Amino acid sequence: MRNDALTYTRHHRAEALADLQELLRIPSISTLPESKPDMQRAAQWLADKLGEVGLQNIKIIVTAGHPIVYADWLKAGPTLPTLLIYGHYDVQPVDPLDEWLTPPFEPTVKGDNLFGRGATDDKGQLYIHVAAVEAYLKSTARLPLNIKFMLEGEEEIGSTHLDDFMQAHSDLLKADAALISDTHIADPDTPIIVTGVRGMAYMEISMRGSQHDLHSGGYGGNVENPLNAMVKLLASLHNEQGRVTIPGFYDDVRELTPAERQALNNGLVTEETILAETGAPALWGEIGYTVVERKSVRPTLDIHGIKAGFIGSGQKTVIPAAVSAKVSMRLVPDQNADKIAQLFTDHIQRISPKTMEVSVEKMVCGDGAVVDISSPAIEAAAEAYEQSFGRRPFYTREGGSIPVVGLFNKLLNIPSVMMGFGLPDDRLHAPNEKFHLPNFYRGIETAIHYYDIFSSKSN
Repeated sequence: MRNDALTYTRHHRAEALADLQELLRIPSISTLPESKPDMQRAAQWLADKLGEVGLQNIKIIVTAGHPIVYADWLKAGPTLPTLLIYGHYDVQPVDPLDEWLTPPFEPTVKGDNLFGRGATDDKGQLYIHVAAVEAYLKSTARLPLNIKFMLEGEEEIGSTHLDDFMQAHSDLLKADAALISDTHIADPDTPIIVTGVRGMAYMEISMRGSQHDLHSGGYGGNVENPLNAMVKLLASLHNEQGRVTIPGFYDDVRELTPAERQALNNGLVTEETILAETGAPALWGEIGYTVVERKSVRPTLDIHGIKAGFIGSGQKTVIPAAVSAKVSMRLVPDQNADKIAQLFTDHIQRISPKTMEVSVEKMVCGDGAVVDISSPAIEAAAEAYEQSFGRRPFYTREGGSIPVVGLFNKLLNIPSVMMGFGLPDDRLHAPNEKFHLPNFYRGIETAIHYYDIFSSKSN
């Protein structure tokens, strides 16, 4: 059965690519209110495609935000395992548009790469599993195990309503393991299994210093400029050693054992690779930790934007009445996102100057997670990678956040297999996002191997 599916996908690569390009043309930007019709269109496209490839019980389930697409195939029977496949069909905004070399929603093939927003995050990787299931069902009319799909439209805005959805539909989502393809490998020939992701607390600080904008010549030196106050406050959130200065921030951080540090520092991520990927003139970070540790197992704090004042051409000598800043903290396992958000809020209120009216809003919170690499679900992934790539994968921890990983652990009590196929230079969230097409095709074959291997290991 596996060989039939492999033969099918090798003969239908052009069709899989055409389908993915069709999905990429839908500008499903979850954070923009004006994109709501496109979010609905993307969900409907996926529901139609899942039905077309042979899945059943297809539902577009309404949430308080964007819909969730569900489908399953449960004909393998109760003696065989059930795999829950997760992906997200929403994408990031495309700004700055003038830096794109091709239109972001007109997917373009150049050499071995497919360019377009969502190409690798996560429509391309999501579609790997649609194509793999299709290969089985179109070639043999069967799958080697039971499969469920849960495809959401809010991952790029923190999976805001996913917790409530999963609690309300825990019976529908019941499975033996979850499979997520939303991460990257080291290079086109070196697979990686991600064994942990960081959580996140995303906050917004607002300050007001006057009822309206003021002339800097008339009021400068008497009324504090909210921009000056905000910049000073934000700068105080790190010390000279690169550590976050919020009291209690590190209290629950789990330190690595010597064996864990040795395994993590395997040579895949180095100062040289980070410099090459980013083009930065020099690196910065928390003293006492390597680059791979700082990007995966240490918590961080970053400022994402400041809104205030005049930024147009020319000059305008204005003291803005108000300023706001967006800040996120990436959190490691054992740190509770809600607790950190409260520590952040308390600290900002404590250090804010009396010259300002200050408020802090918690926008998104989600905990990190670590998975047990000894589980059959993870071992099956290692074997599947070896079948397709010809080598065993490395294990690593990821610096990004995938909110659903923590939810799978907390609400469904199942392991998450993070089996990705992107590359470090795929420019996620940036202009000219791409997907390396050999990885797309190899990913479909790896998924085909995985379904069969996991079924045999769990039986």
